[in-house]
Amino acid sequence: MAKPPLNRLDPRSRKVKILATIGPASRSPEMLRKLFKAGADAFRVNMSHGEHSDHEASIKAIRALEKEFARPVAILADLQGPKLRVGKFKNGEAVIRHSGHFTLDRNPEPGDETRVQLPHPELFGILEKGQRLLINDGKIRLRVIRADEDEILCSAEVGGVISDRKGVNVPDAEVPIPALTEKDRKDLAFAVQYGVDWIGLSFVQRPEDIAEARKLMGGYGALCAKIEKPMAVRKLDEIIELSDGIMVARGDLGVELEPQEVPPLQKRIVNAARTAGKPVIVATQMLESMIESPTPTRAEVSDVANAVYDGADAVMLSAETAAGDWPEEAVTIMDRIASQVERDEGYKERVRFLDTPPDATTSDALAHACMTIADTVAISAITVFTASGSTARRVARERPDTPMLVLTPSMGTARRVALLWGAHAVATKDIGSFEEMIAKGKRMALRHGFGKAGSKLIALAGVPFGTPGATNLLHVVTLTGNELTRHSG
Repeated sequence: MAKPPLNRLDPRSRKVKILATIGPASRSPEMLRKLFKAGADAFRVNMSHGEHSDHEASIKAIRALEKEFARPVAILADLQGPKLRVGKFKNGEAVIRHSGHFTLDRNPEPGDETRVQLPHPELFGILEKGQRLLINDGKIRLRVIRADEDEILCSAEVGGVISDRKGVNVPDAEVPIPALTEKDRKDLAFAVQYGVDWIGLSFVQRPEDIAEARKLMGGYGALCAKIEKPMAVRKLDEIIELSDGIMVARGDLGVELEPQEVPPLQKRIVNAARTAGKPVIVATQMLESMIESPTPTRAEVSDVANAVYDGADAVMLSAETAAGDWPEEAVTIMDRIASQVERDEGYKERVRFLDTPPDATTSDALAHACMTIADTVAISAITVFTASGSTARRVARERPDTPMLVLTPSMGTARRVALLWGAHAVATKDIGSFEEMIAKGKRMALRHGFGKAGSKLIALAGVPFGTPGATNLLHVVTLTGNELTRHSG
């Protein structure tokens, strides 16, 4: 019995990607399908919530979408990371008096309005006078008066109600705890077992955190370092160098830094990642009001637009799609905002305002040449042949105005590339000769809607074929329109 025909979506007209978080509001196969059709290019599995059985079902539903629409989809498993929390209170909560004193200690007895246990011995002895402790996402702000091995005496700069197990942020010190907890290790093993494409590493503080996660990944998948700690910002270049991608996690950054510090820091991180040729995601509170409202605020629309103008590879929806009342509408509106920005006459100039000079390599020189040729000659697509995805990243770094068709024999590479700016990835059989490369590039361009008779393509590849990192060939070809009738593969 013949298989039913695949549902093919036209290539996305926008180049920035949309990463949607899965949760109770979007976990069903029906809703995931709606989000994908509305514009989601990749999905985030938040390991902080839900059971492995829930995540397994979501992953299988996404892979079914891949088959149905013949389009690789990236899945990012976001690890929870170490969470610092206070202990419990006698009545479940207490009120810390504004400007009063409050003590965090090692006493396991339930707390009150004067003290509570801090069940993290590694914090005692490292804090110094004047440093801050932020509780419950910064709603309560404490300043250290004195700290020793048993007690941390603080002054409450901002008091208020504190309840059991509220989170603690320590913005002014490098906390001597690993980036991976025992839960994270189990979650990472699960993600690798079920073929997740990206691992999001939370609360990165130092380059060593990246090395530990990579060892556990065993060479599988790609690692996205989440920048959400001031300590990570101080070692940003090292962390970017060791990572495959970067996420600007503005939630915790906004807690540990002053609000006005976050926008310029976001631009700095985006620029640093782009310069290094690593995909960068802007995340958290992008359309926050759409958790409850079918429309965003004007400020949120501007926030998303600015991230697109800055040249971010992807913008992310969190609770909007995970737990909100309007998940499909949130993706639809984000798609509309990004598409409108990219149609702006000034977008091309703005997105290239950052100077990303090519490295002194043949691969980088050819990637830069692709953009120059596409700016000079009417090119319908830059067709990139790649095994690892590195050539596609080099081309994307240039932010060409022309769409990029990425052809790879690796489904893993095709899925990871789904988070890369301007890339439309297709997993296809490997090539073995120059003639085969040209023929396949033409067929794939016609088949996936990247040209018609008379259109010109740029083909970028490496010889010998199948050798990672050997990009050394650029060729411009013209479509006749007859390529599909000559070959069935």
